Amino acid sequence: MEPTPFALRGDHITLDALLKAAGLAHSGGGAKVLITDGQVQVNGELETRRGRKLRLGDVVRLGQQQLLLTAS
Repeated sequence: MEPTPFALRGDHITLDALLKAAGLAHSGGGAKVLITDGQVQVNGELETRRGRKLRLGDVVRLGQQQLLLTAS
């Protein structure tokens, strides 16, 4: 499955903010739960830090959904 592009504004976005902005989490608290429960991968590796800074080219996966950070 091809990742869905997500246009990054600025040089980075935190993982929890991305999940919320992309509609994969309904709130910041929901994003925190997804991340701390080990449901999120960044570039193929499990990520449990909600403040992880994501940059252009990073791929975030939650279940079957994938996001690719692209330039806006």
